[in-house]
Amino acid sequence: MKVFAVLALLIATHAYPTFPQDKPENDFDYLLGDWAFTASQPEYPKFEGRWSAVRLADGQILDEYRVLDGHGGTAYVTTTLRNYNRNAKRWELIGADAGDGLLDFGTATRVGNEMHIEQRFGVAGGKPSVWKIRYYNIQANSFSWIADRSTDDGKTWTKGYMTLEAKRIGASRSLPSLTKSK
Repeated sequence: MKVFAVLALLIATHAYPTFPQDKPENDFDYLLGDWAFTASQPEYPKFEGRWSAVRLADGQILDEYRVLDGHGGTAYVTTTLRNYNRNAKRWELIGADAGDGLLDFGTATRVGNEMHIEQRFGVAGGKPSVWKIRYYNIQANSFSWIADRSTDDGKTWTKGYMTLEAKRIGASRSLPSLTKSK
């Protein structure tokens, strides 16, 4: 019990990044750390999971999004690499589900105090869909997002297809270089 009290104190007193950031390269800083989330979509009206993000040594962000099966196991997991493209003035994302290649490409930009992503999912599996995800209500210890989805390459959209509410459960962290230069 004492460990949980100390963890709660550390989380409550840690200075977490929030919007707005001074540099576009820091737009996703709020995502750094560990999160518990609840979400819903038509096929799964209520589910929960964990989300963790770390900053790599050269500024990219690596995150793992894991849906739990209700028994402590994993129902679904995906990994995303987010990298800011200074020339295009946008974030670029590539998603990777184990065994499905690197075909789920997307882009993201900050719009006011929100992050907007457009990304394709399910490309390698032959059932691609386009998602427009909007992160909003970004706070030090919580954020929300909502996604519209199209299964016909953007001709029609299901508005509010998925919603997600995240609460911080772990501090921001980074991953050092895997190799040394000298």
